This record gives sequence, C-alpha cells and structure tokens, in this order.
Amino acid sequence: MMERFNVSRWAVGHPALISFMMVILFLAGFYGFFHLGRAEDPAFTLKNMVVSAQWPGANAQQMQSQVAEPLEQGLRDVEAIDILSTYCVSQVCVTQVFLKDDERKERVPVIWQQIRNKLSDLTSSLPSGVALAANDDYADVYGYMFALTGGENADLIKNAEYLKKVFQAIHGVGKIQISGEIPRQITVDIDPQQSNARGISLDQVTKALQSRLALAPGGSVSFKTVVPLGVSGGLDGVRSVENTPLTERPGTMRIRDIAEVSYDYAKPAPSLIRYGGKPAVVIAVAMADGADGLTLGKKLQKASTSVKLPAGMTLTQVEDQSGVIREAVNTFLIKFVVALSVVLLVAFVSLGWRPGIIVACSVPLTLAGVSLYMGMEHIGLDRISLGALILSLGLLVDDAIISIEAMVVQMELGRSREEAASFAWSHTAFPMLTGAVLTVISFLPVGLAQSTTGEYAGEIFWVSGAALLFSWIVAVVFIPFLGVHLLPEPKKHISVSYERGVTTMLRFILGFCLKYKKAVTGGTVMLLLLACGGFLLVDQQFFPQSDRPEVIVDIAMPPGTAFEETDAATGILEKRLAGSASLRHMEAHIGDGAPRFYLPYAPATPSATHATLLLVAQNLEAREDLIRQIEAMSLPAGVHLHVQRLSLGPTADFPVQYRIIGPDPEVLRSISQDVDEVLRGTDGAVSVQADWGNRSPRLIFEADPEKLAYFQTDRVSVAAQLHDAISGETAGDIPDGHHHITVIVRAHPDFRSDPGQWANLPVSTGAAATVPLSQLGNIRVTTEFPIFWQRNGELCMTVQSGVASGVQPATVVQRSAAAIKQLREKLPVGYRIETGGDVELSSTADDAIFAFLPVTGGLMLLVLMIQLQSFSRSLLVLFSAPLGLIGMVSGLLLTGAPFGFVALLGLIALAGMIMRNTILLVDQIKFNHENNVPLHDAIIDATLTRARPVCLTAIAAILAFIPLSFNVFWGPMAIVMIGGLVGGTVLTLIAVPAFYALLFDRNVFVQRAFPHE
Repeated sequence: MMERFNVSRWAVGHPALISFMMVILFLAGFYGFFHLGRAEDPAFTLKNMVVSAQWPGANAQQMQSQVAEPLEQGLRDVEAIDILSTYCVSQVCVTQVFLKDDERKERVPVIWQQIRNKLSDLTSSLPSGVALAANDDYADVYGYMFALTGGENADLIKNAEYLKKVFQAIHGVGKIQISGEIPRQITVDIDPQQSNARGISLDQVTKALQSRLALAPGGSVSFKTVVPLGVSGGLDGVRSVENTPLTERPGTMRIRDIAEVSYDYAKPAPSLIRYGGKPAVVIAVAMADGADGLTLGKKLQKASTSVKLPAGMTLTQVEDQSGVIREAVNTFLIKFVVALSVVLLVAFVSLGWRPGIIVACSVPLTLAGVSLYMGMEHIGLDRISLGALILSLGLLVDDAIISIEAMVVQMELGRSREEAASFAWSHTAFPMLTGAVLTVISFLPVGLAQSTTGEYAGEIFWVSGAALLFSWIVAVVFIPFLGVHLLPEPKKHISVSYERGVTTMLRFILGFCLKYKKAVTGGTVMLLLLACGGFLLVDQQFFPQSDRPEVIVDIAMPPGTAFEETDAATGILEKRLAGSASLRHMEAHIGDGAPRFYLPYAPATPSATHATLLLVAQNLEAREDLIRQIEAMSLPAGVHLHVQRLSLGPTADFPVQYRIIGPDPEVLRSISQDVDEVLRGTDGAVSVQADWGNRSPRLIFEADPEKLAYFQTDRVSVAAQLHDAISGETAGDIPDGHHHITVIVRAHPDFRSDPGQWANLPVSTGAAATVPLSQLGNIRVTTEFPIFWQRNGELCMTVQSGVASGVQPATVVQRSAAAIKQLREKLPVGYRIETGGDVELSSTADDAIFAFLPVTGGLMLLVLMIQLQSFSRSLLVLFSAPLGLIGMVSGLLLTGAPFGFVALLGLIALAGMIMRNTILLVDQIKFNHENNVPLHDAIIDATLTRARPVCLTAIAAILAFIPLSFNVFWGPMAIVMIGGLVGGTVLTLIAVPAFYALLFDRNVFVQRAFPHE
C-alpha cells in the first residue's frame, strides 16, 4: 500500500497545489490565531448548588434536627449528589450540594432542575413556616471589578445602575452584578408601655400603615376610552407615615404622637462594602462566552474613564482580567519566540542552515493548523491552551527533524531528491505516526477524565493532540516538498565522518552495553527502583499558588457574633493596613464574600460573622510583605484570620482539613480540640481553626401553659408579639423608582436592647385587653451551640488550617499523619476522622485520570501491535515509558520543585516522547534485521542511525522547555520534561539496545563493536 501510493512523492509531484496549500494554511492560521477568544482560565462546570432554608423562631439545633436532616434525606434520592454539607444557625440552614466529580457537565442543568423539583415535593413534609430557596448561579467569573466611592449608598447605587447600562452596551459583556446596596427603611419606634396606656398596640399601628401602603384600585370607567380610577392617600415618605391617624375619631391621634419615625439605612445592614476604608458599591462585569478579554478590557476601561459622575464620586478599577490575559499572552509569545529560536539554533547547528529553515517552516505551518482547529472547536487562548502550545513546541519539531534528517541521509547515500523525499513516507511516516498517536493516547486520561480538574486541564489533550497530528501531516507532506527545493547538494565522503568523533564513541559504548547487556539492564532496573524511592522525597502538590498579586483575608468571628462586631474587627484590619506601601487596592466585604473575580476562587457564603478583605499588592514581593504584616498583627480574642494566596486551579477553602464525624456534639468538640492541638504543633500549619463555635447564650421565654389557657392565648401569639416588638414587623414598602423603602414597626431601641424591660411588654390576649408578659411566664438564660454542621446526614466538625509560605498541604498532612493515626486509634465507636482539603481533591483528580490508564495502556498496545506486528517488541516499547523517571526525580530533587497535577501532565508527555523514540529505534532494528543484517549489527546500525534525530529532538525540546521552567504554573512540568528527557534519551540509546539484545538474542556476538578484541 505504501509503495502504491506515496503521499510524500505525490506532494513533490504537485508543486503548485502544495505551494498554494501552504500559503492558504499560513494565512488562514495567522488570521485564526489572532481572532481566538482570550481568557485567563478555561471554563469548568461548578458542580455545586446552595439550598437555603429559613424558619423564623427556630434555634440552631431545631434547624438541624427538624429541617436539615429531613431535607438531606429527601435530597439523597437524587443519585448524582455526592456530598451534602449543611450548617445551621438560628432561623437559617444552608446546604451545599456537591455533585459527583465524574458527573458529565451536560447533565448538570438537568440535575439542578431535579433538585428544585425535589425541594417542591419536600416543602409539605417540613415544619410549617419553613421557606426553601435554591441557587446554582456561581459559575460566572466577574473578572472586571469597579469600586464606586464618594457618596451616600443610595446615590452610589443610582450611579452604579447607570454605569451598568453603559457597560451592557459594550460587545463582549456578559452578566453585570452590583454589590453593596444597603436597604433603606422607615422605622416607627414605639414605647410599648406608653402606647398601651393610650389604648394603642403595635399591631394597630402596623395595620393602619398597611391600609395606606396597599394598592387601592378603584376600578375603571368606560367612556370612549377606558379611564382607570384610583384612590389617593397612600404613603410617600416619613411625613405621611407620621401623619397616619390611629383612632376611629378623625384627628385625635396620629403615629407621630406615640412614636419616633425615622428614615435611614437598615441597621444592621445585610452586608457592607468598603474600598480603601470608604463606603463603596462594586460593579462586577463578567465576560460573555467566547469573547476576547483583551478587547473587552480596553473597552471597559475607556467607558469607565469617559463616563461623567457627580462631583466627589470616584470610580476605581480594582480587578482587570485583561491585564492578566495580556501578560499571559505576552509571556506565551516571548517564551514561544525564545523556544522557537532555540529549536532553530539546534537545527541550524546540527543540520545546516537550509535544513534549519525547513524545520523552521514546519512550526508556523503546524501552529496554523492548530489555530484553525481551536477556532472550530471554540477553544480560546487561556492558561491551559497556551501552555499546551508551548508544550507542543517541544514535540512538534520532532517529526520535521526526523523527516528532513532522513532525506539528508538518503541524499548522502546517493539517492535523488525525489527518492529521498519518498523515503519520508515509505520508511518513517508510519513509525512517526505511531509515535504521535502514542503521545496523544498518553494524554487521553486528561482529556476524557470525568472530573472538574480533568475538565479544567482537558485542553492539554485536544490542543497537544491536534499539534502532534498536524506536525505529522506537515512532516510527510510539506517537509519533503520543501526539502526537494531547498536542501543543498549532499556532502561527499560522509562515511568517513560517520566513523569519527561522537559516532565512534557511541559505537564503542553500544558494543560495551551489548557485551554486558545483563549488567546494563540490571543497572537500569536498579536506577528505576532508586528513582521510585527518591520520588517519596519529592514534595507533593495539587495545583501551585497563583502568581497574581491578590491576597484574600477571610475574617471569621465566633458563630453568633453580631454583625457590628464583625464590622468593627474588619475596620481594625483596614486601619492597620491603610497606607501600606505594598498595597495597591483594599476592598472589604463584610457579611458577604467578594464576587468571583477569578475562576478557582470560591466566594464565601453570606454570614454576619464573616468578612473578606480583598487586597491587591503592588507586585509579588509586596504580596508576601502584606502577608507578613497581617500574620504579625495582634487581634482581639475570637477573631480568626485565614490568609490565602490564589490557586492556579481548583482548590479547597482551607488546604488542610480534618473532618471529625459522629453523633454527639460534645464528643466531637473534645476530639476536635485534640486535632486542633496536633495541627498547632505541626510545622507549616497556620491559622488553625474549627468551624463550630463555643457554646453561646440564648434567651428563652418559658411560657406557663396554664396561664396561657387562663388568658385565652397561646405561645404562637405570644411569640409573634415578642417578635414584632423586638425584631419589628414589616408594614409594607413605599415605591422609590424601581427600588423600595420598607416601613417597619417595632419597639423603641431602649426597650429592645434591655431584656429586663421585656417582662412589662403588653401582650394582647383573648380574655382581657392586655397583660404584661411576666404574667404569662418568665425569661431565662441558657447556652447552646450557635452553629451545627453536618455532612451527608452526620454531624461533622472540621478542624482546618492554612499552610506557611513554601510549604505544601500534602507535607503538612504527612507531618501530622502519625499523631492523627494515634487519635484515630483511640476514637470512640461511631466516630471517625477523615482527611479533606487539597489532599482529598488531588486524590479525586488523580483517581479520575488513573481510571483511564487501563484503557490507555490497551490502546497503546494495540497501536504498537499494528505497527510492530510483535508482542515482545510492543511490550519493550511500552515498558520503555518509565525510563524518564530517573531524570525526572533527579530534576525535581535538585530544584526542589513539587510534583503535582501539572507535573503529572509533563510525566505523561515525557512517557509519550520516550515511547516515540523507542518505537522508531525498534522499528529501525527490525527493518535492518529483516534485510539480512545480523542482529548485533542491526542493533548498532539502527541506534547510530536514530541517534542524531533522537538527540536533536531531545536537545531542542529540553532547550525549549528552559524558559517555561521559570513559570509558576508550568515550571514543575518543564522540570519534569527537562530532567526526564536528559535521562530518558541517554537510556533510550544505551539501555533499550541492551534490553532488545537480551530479549531477542542472548548470545549476541560483539566482534564488530570491538574489532581489536
């Protein structure tokens, strides 16, 4: 078949068509590359939903036992759910729903709808008054954030909405979120005792206001047109509220006579935002799918500077994703040019300037095809795809060098240009294709892994696979064509040079290895075993920390802490950091998390006891200085800080976590204190904290059932009146544009803040007009856990920590393993300690990849059998893959680089490259031996023939990866590739021949290698 139709010969015979195809491919690829979408990270599906439940009046334990447990049991019917993590506080439960990591992203929206349907079914089985809500809108990345300061909150919101309309008109803008609005309200504060003395209850005031706040349509009259009839007299502000009459006799009493009416913002606010210590509103802009982040950033920046704002109001851009994208693209282009220059230098020095030019042409032609493929598959330029392109650059010149080197050798042997060109197809095309397919298959587990991490890094498979296959097409179609027209005349007496210098030395080494093949193979196996042992000394990592300048400071107050205390603690940090030379921007989110400005960042759920400081440092050095400043601060008791750098991939909130699970909260507390002590004593663990608070006080009104019956009332009515007096009752809303102002009726602040006065609260009953609350029972103080956490239906207390700079989470877990093991051995029956955090996430991601390894190995073996037609030769190629481990482990230990998910990608690529070189070598040995060359001579001649292209491609790849080794994200992978290629290339040329000889002929005679013996 190869002789009947030779693609390389066909390409040489159609010069006009091939030239036209090269020009069109180059132009189309160039155009396509600069029109690819640009983003910081590839999108991945966030497989979590938040289900919240509210039950006014319930404490944390009631929420846990009567709402959370039946809710989780009902949701368990949805098979796709993996984890249900719930926390319960007074009146509120929040359940984090996590789907199985291998759930296909296409099914996620369907599953969310199933959960919503299930919640509707569960509502009837929950206690009366429980309200459920579900939210899965967490996937949008608001990479462009603006802080608006210098005005009242209402004015800031008004101008933020104007800016939102301006931004929405820009092409490429997706969702826009405005954060920081503080609800406005009109409060009617009444002294319950004085109003009762006048015969007015809080309920009467509420009803009087409700009658004026309700819509009052008077119907419509049909003349020639339909004329609607309305009734005036509704409320429109503070004055109208004050003048609302309260008695049936006109003009006798109004609200202002018994109450203080005020207009203000809600206190406490549900959340607050400050920028640089000033009250602020944040406008967060997300990029539309497939948009160009660079172009969008320029347009937003232009719009933000041209808009006119009121005097004193300032708009500041806090986050600009386009800057990160620009830096990433520029870094890629710089590293690409450096790597390409290195590759070309190797080609020029080793092959000559004309062959070097041909190899150089293969790179843009291959990348042109890849960019067209990326455009068709809607793969943009992001962290993963750019890295895949740089990774491919070390691989895609392999085929070009092999093809052009084969042509040069054939021309030196006296064959014509056309015959030399056809040799690229008949003798190297299919071994090269097999090698390319093997490398592509090696990335198969990453591309098909059904996990969030696999989805995040999956572009490695598709982009690298496309690059390798396009490079093969270029090598067998365009390279022979260019070689015919550009290669110089062959040098004479090449046979003399072959016997000189490096070739002679390599021949001698090969002869030695074949003579002592058992020692060489045994030594290689020993080195592999040593490498496996040395791998245990390498630091383990999931994803590296980001090189972005942000620092996230999570401020956690004890559960049950008032919002004002959280605000005050945040203010202390803001004041101490204000004016720091290391700080560029400081944004505080109290009571809520910052918007998701970066895909791997998970915003905190709303909580009055939590605040987030988003700090943007001047640079990376300043970032570390900020972290040192914060860690050196002394803070009030009970204030816990979690300082974290951003991660370059999916990560846990706290990188080190231990979950203590069991039925009794007190036992969980005792065990968690032991785990807390272990972590605090572990080197590298910082900011150790538990997610349950200590017991806190709770007030309980103990109603006397007999007195309730005597006064013809019940506990529900008493609770409602207590709630109206202390928390307030909403009478309705006054429209204000498309916003509204809430009208609240409640007791006077002096009464609400003094439990001693509550005994005198007038309570309406059925038997008499009113009685004091003290006549119906008494108030006592007790303690309780302010928060309950449970996981998959079991109570769960988590002890968690951050890690010190330069320390990996896996290292902290390893250091604490012995002490944690002792604790596990002493646990009571029914209790257990689970390891979570980044170690758990890494294990899940690795398992998703390892699940495909049997399929990957089977496919590799199938491809090898098709090419080699020999089971033993195929196994030899397959088992050559680990040869890179020796150099890889040495490189990681020498540089101190960790081995993580990204380094695992490098190890996979390394295995593919070594197997590619091995298959070419084995195929050449087989070819030589089948042409009546003795096995000994066939091994040596094949190794000498393959040595130059193997070394050239390895040197080119090694030098191309050097610029990448300084990158935070791709550095460990580059070190794996550099060290692995150095060791793997040497062993491919020395150990593989010895293994081949040992496998196929145990009595290989080595006379030719040692002619003087």
